[in-house]
Amino acid sequence: MQQCSGGIIRRQQHLIRCLAVNETLISVNKITRMQSVMSGASPNLEVDALSILRSISPTLDPNKHKGQAGKIAVVGGCREYTGAPYFSAISALKIGADLSHVICTKDAAPVIKSYSPELIVHPLLEESYNVREEDRKSISTRVLAEVDKWLERFDCLVIGPGLGRDPFLLDCVSDIMKHARQSNVPMVIDGDGLFLVTNRLDLVSGYPLAVLTPNVNEYKRLVQTVLNCEVNDQDGPQQLLSLASSIGGVTILRKGQSDYFSDGKEVKSVSIFGSPRRCGGQGDILSGSVAVFLSWARQVAAKEGTHTNPAMLGCIAGSALMRKAASLAFEDKKRSTLTSDIIECLGRSLEDICPVR
Repeated sequence: MQQCSGGIIRRQQHLIRCLAVNETLISVNKITRMQSVMSGASPNLEVDALSILRSISPTLDPNKHKGQAGKIAVVGGCREYTGAPYFSAISALKIGADLSHVICTKDAAPVIKSYSPELIVHPLLEESYNVREEDRKSISTRVLAEVDKWLERFDCLVIGPGLGRDPFLLDCVSDIMKHARQSNVPMVIDGDGLFLVTNRLDLVSGYPLAVLTPNVNEYKRLVQTVLNCEVNDQDGPQQLLSLASSIGGVTILRKGQSDYFSDGKEVKSVSIFGSPRRCGGQGDILSGSVAVFLSWARQVAAKEGTHTNPAMLGCIAGSALMRKAASLAFEDKKRSTLTSDIIECLGRSLEDICPVR
């Protein structure tokens, strides 16, 4: 009798443990599903980013001349912010662009030049504190005329890194964007450029060669301004599609745990690689990366006569490379990973995915 009673008790205890484990697994699954919904993760939207990256990266041909692998210009940099335009411009060079320019304020130029002799720095922009009211029109005209001399040489502009929010400066950049659009020059808009665009949607509306790269807060402001509602993470891809469509088919790269892209016609995502370290400046690397890959994708499209949106391809390739470089840097530096560490991993990341041939 005692043995029988002991066996029953053991079976009961085993049953209780099994129920506890099952309940724990159910809770974990619920949390995982909730996290998946909140991050917008959707496996069926995941694109083969590495194949796209390989398909648009050019071979290194000794018969090519300087400039054929891309000429990028970053419009940004003011007294307070000199690091962001440098990060964006030097990243473009590290990936493989032949030339990288920075169009910045006169105060920022000597600082940015001191970071690297590789960059071509143009001290053309002015801020309000340095301009008298009666001189604003003439100075604005002069700035635009100087930028116009270079504009046709650029394969892509990056608008916004370290730009600041000075009203006169933003007015000058608005004019530059209008002229770039008239010249059919692609634009990747980040940082304070997104602040400008959110308040002046006409600058990019209906322009398929415009790419917006908002972070969480910048995306929230865009959604509130354009769709007149709050961010809906439960239906994130559909909301992103609506946002891109409502701005006239621009391409939007929504940065996050997974990066999402839409041109108003489709939504794709990239979740591979990545790093838990969130040091400032990674968005600047991404903007420079997207600019290079967008210009390469346009060259491929022109050569092969394809109709795939080069802005979408540039976003996907830029995202994948940036995420891989961040993961490599984190493997080495862990918590002390800085933006400069990630930049140093860009070349190795591209070589791992698309070896020189």
